Amino acid sequence: MKKKWISSLMCMSLAASLFTGCAPTSTSNTTDTPAPSDTSTTTKEEPKKEESTDGGKKIVYWSMWEATEAQGQSIQAAIDQYQKDTGNTVEVQFKGRTGIREGLQAALDAGTTIDLFDEDIDRVNSTWGKYLLDLESYAAASDYDATAVSGLMSACREVGGGTLKSIPYQPNVFAFFYNKDLFDQAGITDVPKTWDEFLATCEKLKVAGITPITCDDAYITCMIGYHLARTVGEERVTQIVNEGLWAEEPAVLEAAKAYEALASKGYFSEYVASNVWPAGQNTELALGEAAMYLNGSWLPNEVLGTTGPDFRWGCFSYPAVPNGVTGVEAANFGAQVFAVNKDSKVPQEAFDLITYITKGQFDAELSANSTGIPADTTNTKWPDLLADVKPVLDSLTTRYTWAAGVEANNNMTPIIKENFLKLCGGQITAEQFVDNMEKASK
Repeated sequence: MKKKWISSLMCMSLAASLFTGCAPTSTSNTTDTPAPSDTSTTTKEEPKKEESTDGGKKIVYWSMWEATEAQGQSIQAAIDQYQKDTGNTVEVQFKGRTGIREGLQAALDAGTTIDLFDEDIDRVNSTWGKYLLDLESYAAASDYDATAVSGLMSACREVGGGTLKSIPYQPNVFAFFYNKDLFDQAGITDVPKTWDEFLATCEKLKVAGITPITCDDAYITCMIGYHLARTVGEERVTQIVNEGLWAEEPAVLEAAKAYEALASKGYFSEYVASNVWPAGQNTELALGEAAMYLNGSWLPNEVLGTTGPDFRWGCFSYPAVPNGVTGVEAANFGAQVFAVNKDSKVPQEAFDLITYITKGQFDAELSANSTGIPADTTNTKWPDLLADVKPVLDSLTTRYTWAAGVEANNNMTPIIKENFLKLCGGQITAEQFVDNMEKASK
Protein backbone atom coordinates (compact mmCIF):
# COMPACT_ATOMS: atom_id res chain seq x y z
CA MET A 1 0.00 0.00 0.00
CA LYS A 2 1.18 3.45 -0.78
CA LYS A 3 2.47 5.16 2.36
CA LYS A 4 3.10 8.84 2.92
CA TRP A 5 5.44 9.97 5.64
CA ILE A 6 3.80 13.29 6.45
CA SER A 7 6.21 14.45 9.10
CA SER A 8 9.49 12.56 9.36
CA LEU A 9 9.86 11.47 5.79
CA MET A 10 8.31 14.46 4.01
CA CYS A 11 10.90 16.51 5.82
CA MET A 12 13.07 13.73 4.46
CA SER A 13 15.55 12.84 7.07
CA LEU A 14 17.18 10.94 4.30
CA ALA A 15 18.07 14.42 3.05
CA ALA A 16 18.13 16.64 6.08
CA SER A 17 19.48 14.58 8.94
CA LEU A 18 21.59 12.24 6.85
CA PHE A 19 24.02 15.02 6.09
CA THR A 20 24.60 16.72 9.45
CA GLY A 21 27.16 16.21 12.21
CA CYS A 22 30.39 14.25 12.04
CA ALA A 23 31.17 10.57 12.21
CA PRO A 24 32.00 9.17 15.65
CA THR A 25 35.19 7.19 15.94
CA SER A 26 33.81 4.32 17.97
CA THR A 27 30.63 2.60 19.12
CA SER A 28 31.89 1.25 22.43
CA ASN A 29 29.11 2.96 24.37
CA THR A 30 26.64 0.39 23.06
CA THR A 31 27.73 -2.16 25.63
CA ASP A 32 26.82 0.22 28.43
CA THR A 33 23.15 0.41 27.40
CA PRO A 34 20.93 -0.91 30.18
CA ALA A 35 18.53 -3.69 29.32
CA PRO A 36 14.90 -2.58 29.17
CA SER A 37 12.75 -3.83 31.99
CA ASP A 38 10.00 -5.13 29.69
CA THR A 39 9.72 -5.81 25.98
CA SER A 40 6.11 -6.89 25.69
CA THR A 41 2.64 -6.04 26.92
CA THR A 42 2.66 -8.85 29.50
CA THR A 43 5.06 -9.68 32.29
CA LYS A 44 7.29 -12.63 31.48
CA GLU A 45 9.93 -14.49 33.41
CA GLU A 46 13.38 -13.44 32.18
CA PRO A 47 14.67 -16.29 29.97
CA LYS A 48 17.88 -17.99 30.90
CA LYS A 49 20.79 -16.49 28.99
CA GLU A 50 22.59 -18.75 26.56
CA GLU A 51 26.22 -19.09 27.61
CA SER A 52 29.22 -19.48 25.33
CA THR A 53 32.07 -21.81 26.14
CA ASP A 54 34.22 -19.01 27.58
CA GLY A 55 31.56 -17.77 30.00
CA GLY A 56 30.17 -15.01 27.81
CA LYS A 57 26.85 -15.05 26.03
CA LYS A 58 26.43 -16.48 22.54
CA ILE A 59 24.46 -14.84 19.74
CA VAL A 60 23.47 -16.90 16.71
CA TYR A 61 23.14 -14.69 13.64
CA TRP A 62 21.92 -15.75 10.19
CA SER A 63 23.11 -13.26 7.59
CA MET A 64 21.68 -12.57 4.13
CA TRP A 65 25.19 -11.83 2.85
CA GLU A 66 27.94 -14.08 1.59
CA ALA A 67 31.12 -14.07 3.67
CA THR A 68 33.08 -12.93 0.61
CA GLU A 69 30.86 -9.93 -0.15
CA ALA A 70 31.84 -6.45 0.98
CA GLN A 71 28.82 -6.39 3.28
CA GLY A 72 29.74 -9.72 4.81
CA GLN A 73 33.33 -8.67 5.36
CA SER A 74 32.32 -5.35 6.93
CA ILE A 75 29.80 -7.02 9.22
CA GLN A 76 32.40 -9.59 10.24
CA ALA A 77 34.75 -6.74 11.24
CA ALA A 78 32.01 -5.29 13.46
CA ILE A 79 31.39 -8.71 14.97
CA ASP A 80 35.08 -9.17 15.71
CA GLN A 81 35.19 -5.86 17.57
CA TYR A 82 31.98 -6.62 19.43
CA GLN A 83 33.41 -9.91 20.66
CA LYS A 84 36.62 -8.23 21.82
CA ASP A 85 34.72 -5.50 23.65
CA THR A 86 32.10 -7.67 25.35
CA GLY A 87 33.52 -11.16 25.81
CA ASN A 88 30.41 -12.52 24.09
CA THR A 89 30.63 -14.73 21.04
CA VAL A 90 28.74 -14.48 17.77
CA GLU A 91 28.08 -17.57 15.70
CA VAL A 92 27.46 -16.03 12.28
CA GLN A 93 26.24 -18.06 9.34
CA PHE A 94 26.54 -16.22 6.05
CA LYS A 95 23.62 -17.78 4.20
CA GLY A 96 23.38 -15.47 1.20
CA ARG A 97 20.06 -14.33 -0.25
CA THR A 98 18.99 -17.76 -1.45
CA GLY A 99 19.91 -19.44 1.80
CA ILE A 100 17.94 -16.96 3.89
CA ARG A 101 14.86 -16.94 1.67
CA GLU A 102 14.73 -20.71 1.32
CA GLY A 103 15.96 -21.80 4.73
CA LEU A 104 15.00 -19.29 7.41
CA GLN A 105 11.27 -20.04 7.54
CA ALA A 106 11.79 -23.77 8.07
CA ALA A 107 14.50 -23.16 10.66
CA LEU A 108 12.33 -20.75 12.65
CA ASP A 109 9.36 -23.10 12.44
CA ALA A 110 11.55 -25.91 13.76
CA GLY A 111 12.69 -23.83 16.74
CA THR A 112 16.31 -23.63 15.61
CA THR A 113 18.32 -21.27 17.79
CA ILE A 114 18.54 -18.07 15.73
CA ASP A 115 18.79 -14.86 17.71
CA LEU A 116 19.33 -12.39 14.91
CA PHE A 117 18.71 -12.31 11.15
CA ASP A 118 18.48 -9.79 8.36
CA GLU A 119 16.88 -9.26 4.95
CA ASP A 120 14.73 -6.72 3.08
CA ILE A 121 12.43 -4.50 5.17
CA ASP A 122 9.20 -5.76 3.62
CA ARG A 123 10.17 -9.42 3.54
CA VAL A 124 11.32 -9.46 7.16
CA ASN A 125 8.21 -7.75 8.49
CA SER A 126 5.70 -9.66 6.37
CA THR A 127 7.09 -13.13 5.69
CA TRP A 128 8.68 -13.58 9.11
CA GLY A 129 6.64 -11.04 11.06
CA LYS A 130 5.30 -13.48 13.65
CA TYR A 131 8.83 -14.23 14.85
CA LEU A 132 9.90 -10.64 15.48
CA LEU A 133 10.64 -9.14 18.88
CA ASP A 134 9.26 -5.67 19.61
CA LEU A 135 12.36 -3.45 19.80
CA GLU A 136 10.78 -0.20 20.97
CA SER A 137 12.06 -0.43 24.53
CA TYR A 138 15.57 -1.37 23.39
CA ALA A 139 15.67 1.56 20.99
CA ALA A 140 14.37 3.93 23.64
CA ALA A 141 16.91 2.78 26.24
CA SER A 142 19.80 3.43 23.86
CA ASP A 143 18.29 6.56 22.23
CA TYR A 144 18.76 4.72 18.95
CA ASP A 145 16.50 7.04 16.94
CA ALA A 146 18.65 10.08 17.69
CA THR A 147 21.13 9.30 14.90
CA ALA A 148 18.98 7.00 12.75
CA VAL A 149 17.27 8.00 9.51
CA SER A 150 13.84 8.91 10.81
CA GLY A 151 12.09 8.19 7.51
CA LEU A 152 13.38 4.63 7.54
CA MET A 153 12.58 4.18 11.20
CA SER A 154 9.05 5.35 10.38
CA ALA A 155 8.93 2.86 7.51
CA CYS A 156 9.99 0.06 9.86
CA ARG A 157 7.28 0.99 12.32
CA GLU A 158 4.70 1.22 9.55
CA VAL A 159 5.44 -2.22 8.10
CA GLY A 160 5.77 -3.58 11.64
CA GLY A 161 2.12 -2.79 12.36
CA GLY A 162 2.83 0.45 14.21
CA THR A 163 5.74 -0.69 16.35
CA LEU A 164 9.47 -1.12 15.79
CA LYS A 165 10.30 -4.74 15.03
CA SER A 166 13.33 -4.24 12.80
CA ILE A 167 16.31 -1.90 12.52
CA PRO A 168 17.26 -0.49 9.09
CA TYR A 169 20.71 -0.44 7.56
CA GLN A 170 22.07 -0.08 4.02
CA PRO A 171 19.32 2.34 2.87
CA ASN A 172 18.33 1.95 -0.77
CA VAL A 173 16.10 3.39 -3.45
CA PHE A 174 14.73 1.79 -6.61
CA ALA A 175 14.87 4.02 -9.67
CA PHE A 176 16.27 4.28 -13.18
CA PHE A 177 20.06 4.08 -13.24
CA TYR A 178 21.82 5.19 -16.39
CA ASN A 179 25.16 5.66 -18.09
CA LYS A 180 25.93 9.38 -18.16
CA ASP A 181 28.49 8.98 -20.92
CA LEU A 182 25.87 7.44 -23.20
CA PHE A 183 23.41 10.23 -22.39
CA ASP A 184 26.11 12.76 -23.29
CA GLN A 185 26.82 10.89 -26.50
CA ALA A 186 23.13 11.14 -27.44
CA GLY A 187 22.97 14.84 -26.55
CA ILE A 188 20.65 14.34 -23.56
CA THR A 189 21.11 17.10 -21.00
CA ASP A 190 18.12 16.59 -18.68
CA VAL A 191 16.68 13.44 -17.16
CA PRO A 192 13.05 12.69 -18.07
CA LYS A 193 10.35 13.51 -15.53
CA THR A 194 7.28 12.61 -17.62
CA TRP A 195 6.48 9.66 -19.85
CA ASP A 196 6.63 11.82 -22.98
CA GLU A 197 10.08 13.04 -21.94
CA PHE A 198 11.08 9.43 -21.32
CA LEU A 199 10.01 8.48 -24.83
CA ALA A 200 11.99 11.40 -26.24
CA THR A 201 15.05 10.26 -24.27
CA CYS A 202 14.70 6.74 -25.65
CA GLU A 203 14.42 8.07 -29.20
CA LYS A 204 17.56 10.19 -28.87
CA LEU A 205 19.48 7.19 -27.61
CA LYS A 206 18.21 4.99 -30.41
CA VAL A 207 19.11 7.58 -33.05
CA ALA A 208 22.61 7.70 -31.56
CA GLY A 209 22.88 3.93 -32.04
CA ILE A 210 22.48 3.16 -28.33
CA THR A 211 20.09 0.60 -26.86
CA PRO A 212 17.93 2.67 -24.49
CA ILE A 213 16.70 0.08 -21.94
CA THR A 214 17.67 -3.32 -20.64
CA CYS A 215 16.07 -5.48 -17.97
CA ASP A 216 15.85 -9.15 -16.93
CA ASP A 217 13.76 -11.73 -15.14
CA ALA A 218 14.73 -10.47 -11.68
CA TYR A 219 13.45 -6.92 -12.08
CA ILE A 220 10.93 -6.91 -14.92
CA THR A 221 7.90 -6.96 -12.60
CA CYS A 222 9.07 -3.67 -11.11
CA MET A 223 8.52 -1.96 -14.46
CA ILE A 224 4.85 -2.92 -14.80
CA GLY A 225 4.37 -2.41 -11.06
CA TYR A 226 5.73 1.13 -11.15
CA HIS A 227 3.70 2.06 -14.22
CA LEU A 228 0.46 0.76 -12.75
CA ALA A 229 1.14 2.37 -9.37
CA ARG A 230 1.86 5.69 -11.08
CA THR A 231 -1.53 5.38 -12.83
CA VAL A 232 -3.86 4.05 -10.11
CA GLY A 233 -1.82 3.82 -6.90
CA GLU A 234 -0.28 0.83 -5.17
CA GLU A 235 -3.41 -0.10 -3.23
CA ARG A 236 -5.29 -0.60 -6.47
CA VAL A 237 -2.36 -2.53 -7.99
CA THR A 238 -2.49 -4.95 -5.08
CA GLN A 239 -6.23 -5.36 -5.54
CA ILE A 240 -5.82 -6.04 -9.26
CA VAL A 241 -3.27 -8.76 -8.59
CA ASN A 242 -5.08 -10.39 -5.68
CA GLU A 243 -8.57 -10.27 -7.18
CA GLY A 244 -7.67 -10.88 -10.82
CA LEU A 245 -8.98 -7.56 -12.11
CA TRP A 246 -6.67 -7.47 -15.11
CA ALA A 247 -9.39 -7.00 -17.72
CA GLU A 248 -11.71 -4.99 -15.50
CA GLU A 249 -9.15 -2.27 -14.75
CA PRO A 250 -8.46 -0.13 -17.86
CA ALA A 251 -5.09 0.97 -16.45
CA VAL A 252 -3.68 -2.52 -17.06
CA LEU A 253 -4.25 -2.38 -20.81
CA GLU A 254 -3.04 1.24 -20.82
CA ALA A 255 0.23 0.26 -19.13
CA ALA A 256 0.62 -2.76 -21.41
CA LYS A 257 0.15 -0.57 -24.47
CA ALA A 258 2.81 1.82 -23.19
CA TYR A 259 5.28 -1.04 -23.00
CA GLU A 260 4.14 -2.54 -26.30
CA ALA A 261 5.06 0.83 -27.83
CA LEU A 262 8.52 0.76 -26.21
CA ALA A 263 9.09 -2.68 -27.69
CA SER A 264 7.75 -1.81 -31.16
CA LYS A 265 9.97 1.27 -31.37
CA GLY A 266 13.06 -0.74 -30.58
CA TYR A 267 13.74 0.87 -27.23
CA PHE A 268 14.37 -2.41 -25.39
CA SER A 269 17.41 -4.62 -25.62
CA GLU A 270 16.92 -7.38 -28.18
CA TYR A 271 17.74 -9.82 -25.39
CA VAL A 272 15.22 -8.54 -22.84
CA ALA A 273 12.77 -11.43 -23.19
CA SER A 274 15.47 -14.00 -22.51
CA ASN A 275 17.72 -12.11 -20.08
CA VAL A 276 18.28 -14.05 -16.87
CA TRP A 277 19.72 -11.96 -14.05
CA PRO A 278 22.45 -10.73 -13.96
CA ALA A 279 22.81 -10.69 -17.75
CA GLY A 280 21.17 -7.29 -18.19
CA GLN A 281 23.37 -5.51 -15.71
CA ASN A 282 26.62 -7.40 -16.26
CA THR A 283 26.72 -7.82 -20.02
CA GLU A 284 24.73 -4.84 -21.24
CA LEU A 285 24.58 -1.93 -18.81
CA ALA A 286 28.01 -2.39 -17.26
CA LEU A 287 29.65 -2.83 -20.68
CA GLY A 288 28.01 0.28 -22.11
CA GLU A 289 25.74 -1.63 -24.49
CA ALA A 290 22.52 -0.27 -22.95
CA ALA A 291 21.84 3.07 -21.32
CA MET A 292 19.11 2.59 -18.67
CA TYR A 293 18.05 -0.06 -16.18
CA LEU A 294 15.35 0.15 -13.51
CA ASN A 295 17.16 -1.15 -10.45
CA GLY A 296 18.27 -0.39 -6.90
CA SER A 297 21.02 1.77 -5.48
CA TRP A 298 22.98 -1.42 -4.82
CA LEU A 299 23.57 -1.73 -8.58
CA PRO A 300 26.80 0.32 -8.87
CA ASN A 301 28.44 -1.92 -6.29
CA GLU A 302 27.22 -5.13 -7.91
CA VAL A 303 28.84 -4.29 -11.25
CA LEU A 304 31.85 -2.38 -9.91
CA GLY A 305 34.20 -5.17 -10.95
CA THR A 306 33.17 -4.60 -14.55
CA THR A 307 32.57 -0.84 -14.69
CA GLY A 308 35.43 0.25 -12.47
CA PRO A 309 35.30 3.32 -10.22
CA ASP A 310 35.24 5.84 -13.10
CA PHE A 311 31.86 4.80 -14.52
CA ARG A 312 29.59 7.86 -14.48
CA TRP A 313 26.34 6.80 -12.85
CA GLY A 314 23.14 8.80 -13.19
CA CYS A 315 19.81 8.24 -11.46
CA PHE A 316 16.24 9.47 -11.93
CA SER A 317 12.85 8.53 -10.56
CA TYR A 318 10.44 6.53 -12.71
CA PRO A 319 8.68 9.15 -14.86
CA ALA A 320 5.18 10.44 -14.18
CA VAL A 321 2.48 9.06 -16.48
CA PRO A 322 -0.47 11.02 -17.94
CA ASN A 323 -3.25 11.59 -15.40
CA GLY A 324 -1.45 9.53 -12.78
CA VAL A 325 -2.20 9.57 -9.07
CA THR A 326 1.47 9.51 -8.06
CA GLY A 327 4.54 10.91 -9.77
CA VAL A 328 8.29 11.19 -9.37
CA GLU A 329 7.87 11.75 -5.63
CA ALA A 330 6.95 8.07 -5.21
CA ALA A 331 9.30 5.09 -5.30
CA ASN A 332 10.23 1.90 -3.58
CA PHE A 333 12.80 2.87 -1.00
CA GLY A 334 13.80 1.19 2.18
CA ALA A 335 16.68 -0.77 3.60
CA GLN A 336 17.91 -4.11 4.67
CA VAL A 337 16.88 -4.64 8.28
CA PHE A 338 17.97 -6.58 11.32
CA ALA A 339 15.40 -8.40 13.41
CA VAL A 340 15.65 -10.21 16.74
CA ASN A 341 13.83 -13.49 17.24
CA LYS A 342 11.11 -13.07 19.85
CA ASP A 343 12.27 -16.35 21.41
CA SER A 344 15.88 -15.25 21.72
CA LYS A 345 17.48 -15.72 25.15
CA VAL A 346 19.94 -12.90 24.46
CA PRO A 347 17.80 -10.06 23.06
CA GLN A 348 19.81 -7.23 24.63
CA GLU A 349 23.08 -8.65 23.36
CA ALA A 350 21.57 -9.10 19.88
CA PHE A 351 20.39 -5.48 19.88
CA ASP A 352 23.81 -4.30 21.02
CA LEU A 353 25.37 -6.15 18.09
CA ILE A 354 22.92 -4.46 15.73
CA THR A 355 24.07 -1.12 17.11
CA TYR A 356 27.72 -1.99 16.52
CA ILE A 357 26.98 -2.69 12.86
CA THR A 358 24.61 0.21 12.15
CA LYS A 359 26.26 3.06 14.04
CA GLY A 360 29.53 4.95 13.93
CA GLN A 361 32.71 3.40 12.60
CA PHE A 362 31.30 0.17 11.22
CA ASP A 363 28.33 1.78 9.51
CA ALA A 364 30.77 4.17 7.80
CA GLU A 365 33.00 1.28 6.77
CA LEU A 366 30.02 -0.71 5.50
CA SER A 367 28.94 2.26 3.39
CA ALA A 368 32.40 2.81 1.94
CA ASN A 369 33.22 -0.85 1.33
CA SER A 370 29.88 -1.74 -0.27
CA THR A 371 29.23 1.52 -2.14
CA GLY A 372 26.12 1.89 0.00
CA ILE A 373 24.22 4.66 1.75
CA PRO A 374 25.06 5.06 5.45
CA ALA A 375 22.37 4.41 8.07
CA ASP A 376 23.90 6.56 10.81
CA THR A 377 23.03 10.21 10.20
CA THR A 378 26.37 11.34 11.63
CA ASN A 379 28.12 9.50 8.80
CA THR A 380 27.66 12.22 6.21
CA LYS A 381 29.96 10.99 3.44
CA TRP A 382 28.33 9.05 0.61
CA PRO A 383 30.24 7.00 -1.95
CA ASP A 384 31.00 9.08 -5.05
CA LEU A 385 29.24 6.60 -7.33
CA LEU A 386 25.94 7.33 -5.57
CA ALA A 387 26.11 11.13 -5.80
CA ASP A 388 23.17 11.31 -8.23
CA VAL A 389 21.05 9.11 -5.98
CA LYS A 390 20.88 11.80 -3.30
CA PRO A 391 18.55 14.24 -5.10
CA VAL A 392 16.21 11.37 -6.00
CA LEU A 393 16.11 10.19 -2.42
CA ASP A 394 15.65 13.76 -1.21
CA SER A 395 12.58 14.23 -3.38
CA LEU A 396 10.63 11.17 -2.24
CA THR A 397 7.55 11.55 -0.06
CA THR A 398 5.61 8.40 -0.98
CA ARG A 399 6.85 4.87 -0.47
CA TYR A 400 5.98 1.93 -2.67
CA THR A 401 6.68 -1.56 -1.43
CA TRP A 402 8.70 -3.91 -3.63
CA ALA A 403 7.51 -3.79 -7.28
CA ALA A 404 4.80 -1.36 -6.15
CA GLY A 405 2.39 -4.13 -5.18
CA VAL A 406 2.43 -6.17 -8.39
CA GLU A 407 4.08 -9.11 -6.59
CA ALA A 408 1.44 -9.19 -3.86
CA ASN A 409 0.11 -12.53 -5.11
CA ASN A 410 2.92 -15.10 -5.06
CA ASN A 411 0.99 -17.45 -7.32
CA MET A 412 0.76 -14.80 -10.03
CA THR A 413 4.31 -13.43 -9.86
CA PRO A 414 5.97 -15.99 -12.17
CA ILE A 415 3.11 -15.64 -14.66
CA ILE A 416 3.35 -11.84 -14.67
CA LYS A 417 7.10 -12.10 -15.08
CA GLU A 418 6.91 -14.52 -18.00
CA ASN A 419 4.28 -12.59 -19.91
CA PHE A 420 5.65 -9.12 -19.29
CA LEU A 421 9.07 -10.23 -20.51
CA LYS A 422 7.36 -11.45 -23.68
CA LEU A 423 5.54 -8.12 -24.02
CA CYS A 424 8.77 -6.13 -23.65
CA GLY A 425 10.43 -8.46 -26.13
CA GLY A 426 7.70 -7.86 -28.71
CA GLN A 427 6.53 -11.47 -28.59
CA ILE A 428 2.95 -10.73 -27.51
CA THR A 429 0.64 -7.72 -27.77
CA ALA A 430 -0.82 -5.63 -24.97
CA GLU A 431 -4.19 -7.30 -25.46
CA GLN A 432 -2.61 -10.75 -25.26
CA PHE A 433 -0.83 -9.78 -22.06
CA VAL A 434 -4.11 -8.75 -20.44
CA ASP A 435 -5.90 -11.88 -21.70
CA ASN A 436 -3.12 -14.12 -20.35
CA MET A 437 -3.26 -12.43 -16.97
CA GLU A 438 -7.03 -12.71 -16.82
CA LYS A 439 -7.02 -16.40 -17.72
CA ALA A 440 -4.29 -17.17 -15.19
CA SER A 441 -6.30 -15.50 -12.44
CA LYS A 442 -9.33 -17.73 -12.87
